[in-house]
Amino acid sequence: MEQKNGTDSQRIKQILGILEKAYPKATTELIFKTPFQLLIATMLSAQTTDRQVNRVTPELFGRYPDAGTLANAPLEEIEEIIRSCGFYKTKAANIKEASRIIEEKYGGQVPRTVEELTSLPGVGRKTANVVVSNAFGVDAIAVDTHVFRVSNRIGLADSKDVEETERQLMERIPQSKWSRAHHWLIHHGRKICSARKPKCSQCPIVHLCSYYHNYDLCSYYHNYGESE
Repeated sequence: MEQKNGTDSQRIKQILGILEKAYPKATTELIFKTPFQLLIATMLSAQTTDRQVNRVTPELFGRYPDAGTLANAPLEEIEEIIRSCGFYKTKAANIKEASRIIEEKYGGQVPRTVEELTSLPGVGRKTANVVVSNAFGVDAIAVDTHVFRVSNRIGLADSKDVEETERQLMERIPQSKWSRAHHWLIHHGRKICSARKPKCSQCPIVHLCSYYHNYDLCSYYHNYGESE
């Protein structure tokens, strides 16, 4: 990681402080009432937006609010409800089977550890970390596409691997800030640091950003401009 402003730890502290001020109320945008509903909503969010998930979960949870009811739901009905979320057949099969395991093995209660959660079908580390952090208050950094892109772009991490990025972030960010930093990075990725044509001129941490300092952005903006 390139050091541009003081020591690396000072730079990280500055970045986190600025992001905290920029997104003081950042939290998950998924709508849920229980840890189980958060788990299912997060599973559905793969390759789609939280907004789209929030469109289908009222009907899904209205019919099947817990593990027992969803485990016994007809697969075809689940597929029809979540069709607009993409990869709906795979997601439907996974959430039905995960519900069955939760009901039979855990008495209908969502397990509280990343290790147990990732043993469920369709649940990776990102989903597990989202659940333990937002449902159970466990310090965790869920590395989704926004966190991965932003953290590696600005220099909080330096890896092409999701799990290695998670490990580096856990090393470099104070544990007490893991969960909040996850939300700050997501919001920054959605609002400013987009995958294509990031809005660097609007970015509050541009002076600390490795991406900005390592590329000829004058040429970049001349050729491509900024996204709206």
